[in-house]
Amino acid sequence: MSDLLSIISASDKRRNLLILLDSGPKEWDEIKRILKVTSTGMLPQVKILEEEHLIEREGKKFFLTPMGRVLTAHMVPLIRTMDIFDKNKKYWNEHNLEVLPYEILLDIRDLGNYRIIANSDEEIFDINTFLNNIAQSKTLKGLSHTIHPRYPTFFLDLANKGMETSLILTPGVFRIIKEKYPKELDAGLNLKNAHVYVSKKDIKFSFTVTDSYFSISLFYNNGIFDSKNDVVSHDPSALRWGERIFLYFLKESEKVETID
Repeated sequence: MSDLLSIISASDKRRNLLILLDSGPKEWDEIKRILKVTSTGMLPQVKILEEEHLIEREGKKFFLTPMGRVLTAHMVPLIRTMDIFDKNKKYWNEHNLEVLPYEILLDIRDLGNYRIIANSDEEIFDINTFLNNIAQSKTLKGLSHTIHPRYPTFFLDLANKGMETSLILTPGVFRIIKEKYPKELDAGLNLKNAHVYVSKKDIKFSFTVTDSYFSISLFYNNGIFDSKNDVVSHDPSALRWGERIFLYFLKESEKVETID
């Protein structure tokens, strides 16, 4: 391990100070308040960073040196990515992430301040939380490899209320909807603000992104769908990430124009 990498990774205080100064110069009292540290605990770490020419001070303000800015610019994405996995390491270890395109998976840090919403065994088929989160949205995009009996009517009602909806269905889900819910499908296809697509291949996950909410449901590594746990986020970066996922799979799908 290089000396600089060791210096940055061996101390949370040093790492947090570099990240803080990445947003601009800060005065000492401001640093202590934001990082919730004392002078006694922080000054030795400041001295080390100064000796390595990663930070400098001018008057009462501390700021990154050019070398410090470069290192921090590369460090922040890595730290954000590690934070995503460290927050729920067991979940990420147990679930299949290979279903996501590699170039999109690389930016999983964009989930930001996500949560994992888990239903109890008694509520395993309860989708009320999910539906309530998207009911007040203005736009909705998503991909579904499963079909719940409430979905066809619910999404049709949203479209009838004016919500811009775009849904990608796996071939299996589309076949079920076409057979069991032909009236709802036909009504939706006749709305200008409702768009239905069928993926060219089976896709082993589901996700939804609206103007304020992102949710993704994954399979376990053993091939069983995890119907109890959803990863959700309201962060703007997660919404943009969801848009990228949708656009990627939209290219691999065909639009449904009529029920026939």
